[in-house]
Amino acid sequence: MKTLAQLSPQPLWQIFANICEIPHPSKHEQKISAWIQQWAKDLGLAIKEDEVGNLFIKKPATAGMEDRPGVILQAHMDMVPQKNADNDHDFLNDPIQAYVDGDWVTAKGTTLGADNGIGLASAMAVLASNDVAHGPLEVLITIDEEAGMSGAFGLKAGWLDGEILINTDSEQDGEIYMGCAGGVDASATFPLEMEAVPEGYHSFNLSISGLKGGHSGVDIHTGRANANKLLVRLLNLAVQKFDIQLTELNGGSLRNAIPREANASLVLPVAQVEAFKAFVDDHQQQIKSNLAIVEPDLSLLLISPETFEQMWTKACQQTILHALTASPNGVIRMSDDVPGVVETSINLGVVRMKGNKLVVLSLIRSLHDDGRNQVEEILSSVYGLAGVEVTFSGAYPGWKPSTDSKIMNTVRDVFIERFDYEPKIMVIHAGLECGLFKTEYPHLDMVSIGPTIKFPHSPDEKVDIASVGRYWELLVAVLAAIPAKTA
Repeated sequence: MKTLAQLSPQPLWQIFANICEIPHPSKHEQKISAWIQQWAKDLGLAIKEDEVGNLFIKKPATAGMEDRPGVILQAHMDMVPQKNADNDHDFLNDPIQAYVDGDWVTAKGTTLGADNGIGLASAMAVLASNDVAHGPLEVLITIDEEAGMSGAFGLKAGWLDGEILINTDSEQDGEIYMGCAGGVDASATFPLEMEAVPEGYHSFNLSISGLKGGHSGVDIHTGRANANKLLVRLLNLAVQKFDIQLTELNGGSLRNAIPREANASLVLPVAQVEAFKAFVDDHQQQIKSNLAIVEPDLSLLLISPETFEQMWTKACQQTILHALTASPNGVIRMSDDVPGVVETSINLGVVRMKGNKLVVLSLIRSLHDDGRNQVEEILSSVYGLAGVEVTFSGAYPGWKPSTDSKIMNTVRDVFIERFDYEPKIMVIHAGLECGLFKTEYPHLDMVSIGPTIKFPHSPDEKVDIASVGRYWELLVAVLAAIPAKTA
């Protein structure tokens, strides 16, 4: 079996293999940052770090190309830490176990980090190469893209000199991105009212697992099930038939990942146990039948754990289940301007008990601020009926397409010349950092390209090996083709 370092282009894959060895989940980029800084210094490259942790690396133009406009290659150093329930991987200490699987590279039971590790590796490979022709070059490596974009938010004016920015965070070969969705985090906190579990009640844990999950922007239109919504629907139906009272409810782990797993602890009278088991079995068969194509590995498990002493009051339970059932999730509207692209969506990403409170986190995305505002209003209304306030934070702007972008036209022309077909000019329903860069650097002419990465933000993440080769070929050719500045 081939190792990553044996794949082509070899310098890129070798660097990516090194990246996989270094833990770098969002909010914990210290190790990868230290490695990148030492790597750059060993090559004699100028590198600096800003106050939030972003890295800036400069390389002079190759001989004869000093008259080209400055180009910034941009990637983020963090990755989404997702793993299967039966995997004991420690993202803070363990390397990613990446391996070649036919035409793809994937990882054993965890996210791979090809998002955006391949882009990062490509930028570093350009820096390390003596054969890639380019004008004045900068590489911007941001932190925390996946969990709040604090690196992009913290980017200040005066650090970058280039006129063109090539973002490497796209995930589809044959597509050139010239715009992206903006977004905002939504948080609601329910107070939990508890009471003692009476005698004669039996305890259960009910869990949903085996779902595909995925990126809450790129995959939101695929029909993949949301574990939080599935479990809440089951519970909402169950409380209409049985004297169930919850003791705990948790699901999902990231607001930007479609939840793959959710679980609830509950109690009910012993006399209703057998009927409840039959109800769960019937419901499992129904949802498995309904989702057989999109979620073939769905599993619903009912077990009897330890005895619980406290349970939610029925009034508290009803408020929460009704609110979560009514909470919007999925595609809200498709774009009228860009056919086939989602305009507005929401992901009910996390439901988590914290002491005597239940915290619910969602991520709203939209190509337009008004679309985002509309979903904010819907969410506020739904939770307002439950007597709970929704707070919105971390709003980031979309990247408005520019049809007269010179770099977009250059990338398109080079693509056609190299591959003999027309690429798709696209807008992505995901939060690239480009919109935030425009705040401090409004002059930047930007484009985003990348290889084919499937199922990012999930343990099924994989990157197409051949597409990485084409992406590298395109990137190198584009750097060489950027025309000289005009007088």
